Amino acid sequence: MIRLVARAILHLLANGVGLLAAAALLKGFSIDPVTLVTATVIFTLIEVLANPMLASISEKNLPSLTGGVALVTTFAGLLVTTAVSEGLSIDGLSTWLLASVIVWGFSLLAGVVLPLFLFKQWLGQQED
Repeated sequence: MIRLVARAILHLLANGVGLLAAAALLKGFSIDPVTLVTATVIFTLIEVLANPMLASISEKNLPSLTGGVALVTTFAGLLVTTAVSEGLSIDGLSTWLLASVIVWGFSLLAGVVLPLFLFKQWLGQQED
């Protein structure tokens, strides 16, 4: 149970880092600081729900695109989050495409790096 909570927190933090990175790097991508938490939660929920579904569809119909499911899921998460929350805006097709890649890449990187700093000692103590 503790590991599940730790993974959920890590996933939320990693996606928050991805959204912040896109906001910092792209002119057409803006996120209101107050909306960041809400947008991160919505984005993470969409990603968690859509990823298995898109992976299943991809495996059955387009097996060669299975590797790109994470990028498609990120794009879908951004699309739904932008539609639902008022503090996130993405302007222009190139910004949408770059935002998907940046959010995906930085979330992936944060998902690898953050546990080294945040959870390593804490999770090590839980196993003892």
